[in-house]
Amino acid sequence: MKSKKLLFLSLHTFSLTGGIEKVSKTFAKALDDLKASAQIQSYQVISMYDDQPDLAYVAKGSFKGYHGKKTAFGLTAIKAGLKADVIILSHVHLLLFAQIIKTLKPGVRIVLFAHGIEIWNALARWKKQMLNRIEIWAVSRYTADQIIQHHGIAERQIKVLNNCLDPYFKLDKSISKPASLLTKYRINNNQKVLLTICRLSSLEQYKGYDLVIECLAQVIKIYPDLVYLLVGKADRAELVRINKLIAQSSLQKNVILTGFVPDDELVLHYQLADVFVMPSKAEGFGLVFIEAAAYGCTVLGGNTDGSRDALMDGKLGTLLNPNDVAAIGEAIITSLQKERHQTQATQELCFEIFAYKQYLEKVSDLLFN
Repeated sequence: MKSKKLLFLSLHTFSLTGGIEKVSKTFAKALDDLKASAQIQSYQVISMYDDQPDLAYVAKGSFKGYHGKKTAFGLTAIKAGLKADVIILSHVHLLLFAQIIKTLKPGVRIVLFAHGIEIWNALARWKKQMLNRIEIWAVSRYTADQIIQHHGIAERQIKVLNNCLDPYFKLDKSISKPASLLTKYRINNNQKVLLTICRLSSLEQYKGYDLVIECLAQVIKIYPDLVYLLVGKADRAELVRINKLIAQSSLQKNVILTGFVPDDELVLHYQLADVFVMPSKAEGFGLVFIEAAAYGCTVLGGNTDGSRDALMDGKLGTLLNPNDVAAIGEAIITSLQKERHQTQATQELCFEIFAYKQYLEKVSDLLFN
């Protein structure tokens, strides 16, 4: 084991805060811990777009960021790849460098992280051919199934590695709502709060927040002062569409579009919410589901995609038909009747299954066994 030299190639690891970037950051930490425990000899993390690393996750000497300088990144990646025993790619867009390295060094082991829609979409013929020559670590059973269905990849080439909570996550069973956000959003402590955290993209529209808005007319008959926080950056076209939906149902007092919220403030939003709801139709995994469950929210998700893995087939939350507006509304009403202290057992289960320690063990097993 100690002779293994690992190379991790990424697009963004520390400079963005999306799901793929969180996975990349956690995996970098896993490599650092594997080296600390002498399971590998060395590792390198080379990022195309990052500049500086977060030293809580990666050793300074093991990281190099190229701040968008693609040619320099590519040359370094190929050179480092020729010296590595195992190369892990954070994204399908990095396959070109893997192909070059594989051509020059046919025996090298290459692993690709497969997250969601980035790999289900149509791929160039050479990319499909390359997928048949490497290992794939899919973040959920759903992502694995989509790869098999869309690209004809053999099932034996794909392993499922579910995502996990941040390595520094601490279980907190506090049920008090953050005073700072109560003030910011002008919410009183007794108002019920729904939460969705995702990007709002006019090109995707599979997260299900529009159906949540549609069913709120049903929900506010029982909870008239309900607040729905829709957290995430929106493109202009989607912002227009969502605001139109809000206005059509006269929900301006109930729905708050927060825009982008930095990671350190997301924790407070989870702690503010009573129910996290995202009835998605094409989620690769959904880190937000396990984060919400771990912070004590009652969680609702779709039953047709990677949400099933994140919610443990219903053990961590309720799985819904993402096309059934009435069912979503009924589930929200039922969930709002729960108090936060009733979710503590779910918090503990989430932490037990999706803690970083378990993830690290799975990574080690996939690499070496």
